[in-house]
Amino acid sequence: MKENKVFIIAEAGVNHNGSVDLAKRLIDVAYNSGADAVKFQTFKAENLVSKNAQKADYQKQTTDASESQFDMIKKLELDVDTHKELIAYCQEKNIMFLSTPFDHESIDLLSDLGLKIFKIASGEITNLPYLRHIGSLGKKVVLSTGMSNLKEVGDALNILINAGTSKDNITVLHANTMYPTPMEDVNLNAMLTIQKEFGVDIGYSDHTLGIEVDIAAVAMGASCIEKHFTLDKTMNGPDHKASLEPEELKAMVGAIRNIEKALGSSEKKPSPSESVNIDIVRKSIVANQKISKGDILTDKNITIKRPGNGISPMQWDEVIGAVAVKNYKLDDLI
Repeated sequence: MKENKVFIIAEAGVNHNGSVDLAKRLIDVAYNSGADAVKFQTFKAENLVSKNAQKADYQKQTTDASESQFDMIKKLELDVDTHKELIAYCQEKNIMFLSTPFDHESIDLLSDLGLKIFKIASGEITNLPYLRHIGSLGKKVVLSTGMSNLKEVGDALNILINAGTSKDNITVLHANTMYPTPMEDVNLNAMLTIQKEFGVDIGYSDHTLGIEVDIAAVAMGASCIEKHFTLDKTMNGPDHKASLEPEELKAMVGAIRNIEKALGSSEKKPSPSESVNIDIVRKSIVANQKISKGDILTDKNITIKRPGNGISPMQWDEVIGAVAVKNYKLDDLI
C-alpha cells in the first residue's frame, strides 16, 4: 500500500449471509469491479459477543429485531474449510483475499492461512490484548478508527508499534460506524488530522450511501479506500442496505482510478495533450498596419494577436522603440 495506486478494499463483510455460493459471487463482483482486495470477517460468535448482547439500531432495522446479536452473528460465521476455499477462489480470480479477525483465535487462523495484511475493525481500537497480538505478527496493518478520538488513535498506534509492527506498515483509516453514515457526520478533514498528527499513511472506510465521499477522500490524499458492497441491497442481513450494488462498486473503482490519473504530480507545467495548443491559443506581436524597413515600432503600428509562434507579448517593452529590420504587411509577425 505504498504505491501511488490507491488500495481499494471491496468489503463483502457478512453480506454472504453464511453461504459459500454467495461469498464466491461477491468475489466475482469485487474482481470485475477492479478492486484490489475483497474482504470478509472472521470470528467465533462465542468469542465475539455475549449471548445477551443487543443489536445496534441499524441491525434491528435490517434483521429480526427480536433476535439477539449473538444469534445474528452465529449464522454468519465462516469455518476454516470455507476460508481455505474462498482464498483459493480469490487466487484463481487474481484478487487479494482479506478478512477482519474479531478474536484471538481468528487472528491465529488468518496468520496461519498466510494473510499478509491485517484489517482491524473500529470496535477493536481500545482492545489492548487484541492490538498487541496483531502487532506482534509484524504484518501490514489497516486500522479503522470509527468512534475514536485522536488520543485513542495514538494509543492504538503505539501498542501496534511497540508490539513489533513498523509504522511504515500501518495505514490508518478515518471512519464512522453508523450504517449509513449521515453526510454531516463524515468529518473527512479528520483524515488529514490523523496524517498530520502521526505521520502515517491514511485512508477512509466508508459507510455513507453513494460514492462521492470515497472520491473526495482520494482527492484529499487517501491511499486506501474500504467500501461495503452487496449483490442486492434488498437482501436480508445487517449490512446490505448500506452497501453498494455491483454496478455502483464498479463506478466507484473507475472514478477513483480516474482521480489517481487526474492528481498527477505537484509540478506545474504544460501537459503533453495541451502543448499542441500553445502556438494556437497564445499570441504574438504583429504588425497593426503596413510598416516599412527603418520605421520605429510603436504601440500604434504593432499590436498583439494570435498565433503564438512569434515574439511573445512578454517582450513588448523591448520591441517598442526598436527599428523595423524589414517591411511588414498587416498581421505579419514582427
